[in-house]
Amino acid sequence: MTELPEPVRLRAGDLAKVGLEGLRGRPLRAVLSALGIAIGVAAMVGLVGISTISMAGLMEEIRRLGTNLLTVESGTTLLGEEARLPSAAEDMVARIPGVLGVTAVGLVPDATVRRTDRIPTSRTGGVAVQATRTDLLEALGGRVRSGAFLNAATSRYPAVVLGSAASARLGVERAGEHVYISGRWFPVIGILDPVRLAPEIDRSALIGWSYAAELGFDGYATTLYERSTDETVQFVRDRLTYTVNPEHPEEVKVSRPSDALTAEAAAGRAFNALFFGLGAVALLAGGVGIANIMVISVLERRQEIGLRRSLGATRGQIRLQFLTESVTLSALGGLAGVAAGLAGCLGYAASQGWPLALPVQAITGGVLAAVAIGALAGLYPARRAARLTPAEALATV
Repeated sequence: MTELPEPVRLRAGDLAKVGLEGLRGRPLRAVLSALGIAIGVAAMVGLVGISTISMAGLMEEIRRLGTNLLTVESGTTLLGEEARLPSAAEDMVARIPGVLGVTAVGLVPDATVRRTDRIPTSRTGGVAVQATRTDLLEALGGRVRSGAFLNAATSRYPAVVLGSAASARLGVERAGEHVYISGRWFPVIGILDPVRLAPEIDRSALIGWSYAAELGFDGYATTLYERSTDETVQFVRDRLTYTVNPEHPEEVKVSRPSDALTAEAAAGRAFNALFFGLGAVALLAGGVGIANIMVISVLERRQEIGLRRSLGATRGQIRLQFLTESVTLSALGGLAGVAAGLAGCLGYAASQGWPLALPVQAITGGVLAAVAIGALAGLYPARRAARLTPAEALATV
């Protein structure tokens, strides 16, 4: 009996050529099939990338503002009444070893801010009037958006600096305009950018400490802002309550504003898993679409399969042909999705002025997931095509 010749093994180049033939023959179908994978990968890379960029920008801002700022506020007494910081609190805090500087603001009770004297006194927009030291902005790492901050001269006269939220609520867009505070006109000499470490300043109208007495200010600070060296932050924090009010340390509240920003960054990391999950769902939907297209492709190309089988192609070669087509389709969609996602991340980082922190895990995971889904999606159609005998495949010719 004559032995059948060994089937010829397809070289990698020939396998790729045969596998891609179906994509070249139906370009529109290939594009639409890869679109599902591209959308999934773009969603994964884009969402995780934007979250990563936001966290990188936030951490950069924390590093710029510093983690060595502590705030001291008055709490409540044992009877539930509002406590008051001692008048010598600033001087006592300044004597703690490691303290670089301390400044304060004090709430001016019953003072109201209005855009004009025509507005009822009850409509203040939630803007508080606070007496402030001239070194407040330096201690908080804040910046003036328009005009200038209070100095030794302007703090002795009716001049006001508005926080970012206060200026928006009062409708004051730039320095040089006037607002009406407790029956007096005050020129707005400055408007601040948002102060991340002290959001209460954003909602305040800041006037000079010495002039605030004209509006009934009693001279007691309501909040202290203290800067220390990085090495002594915890040391200072442990001693602030007893230093500020030795008799009633329980009436003093101490906090570190940067902790809130760090918690915000941690919350952003928690959402990365959710974003990854959303992208995975879209990827799965794209994989189902590719599987559907590949099954249809097998049915439409039965004649091609039968002809190749009759010319000596083995089941394994037919299987590899359709697997190659499916994986290539998914890989192209994955690469397109990565490009789209990175473009979105780049645009977002540029618009916010933040560093471009590439989501390497999302990029790598997106492409690998696309390839894996393509292999799984093409597995059943490839096996179905390989099981067709030449007679079955050519029966419809």
